[in-house]
Amino acid sequence: MLEGLFDSIIVWADGFGLIGLAIVSATEAALQPVPPDLLVMPMSLEAGFSIDLLAIFLVATLSSVLGSLGGYAIGAYGGRPLLEKFARESTVEKLEALTDRYGDAGVFIAAVSPIPYKVIAWAAGAGRMDLRLFVFAGLFGRGIRFGLEAAVLGLWGQQFLSLIESPWFWIFAGLASLLAFVPISSWWAGLNEAVQSDNGD
Repeated sequence: MLEGLFDSIIVWADGFGLIGLAIVSATEAALQPVPPDLLVMPMSLEAGFSIDLLAIFLVATLSSVLGSLGGYAIGAYGGRPLLEKFARESTVEKLEALTDRYGDAGVFIAAVSPIPYKVIAWAAGAGRMDLRLFVFAGLFGRGIRFGLEAAVLGLWGQQFLSLIESPWFWIFAGLASLLAFVPISSWWAGLNEAVQSDNGD
């Protein structure tokens, strides 16, 4: 069911080009689950000129950050009860610790990672994080994420597609993911200590 929703939204948005990308990027950062990467990547592959890649990058980044302000407002008015409807209490506490303890760095982590950007926007709004820092971290993080996608696929798309057909690529990627997973998991689990410390204060 969710896959069908993803497909229908992507097909619809793709027909509107950059406007569709802007709509998906903005709404994903506030409400809906379809990541703009599903449009950024194929659009970057098909882009013929560097100006097209720049447009894709700017539209995805700026629209995403603009939409995240909507997510921030939702969190500010909905508060913790809203977060607890969509995530377990332990996860909510970790997200709150992420924004409280790490501030703009926490938002940056969410902006470049698979963590849903809207959830961190809700948490930032619920915690009344400094809005300027929130926007700055979002611009930096989303810029890196979408910039890398546009650059790699737009400038070296065919070489990249040839590369991922090699089994050695997947062996290396698997090892790299495993090496990254261990410290990231430890850090994420360590947020429990931050939560416990805050609760004990």
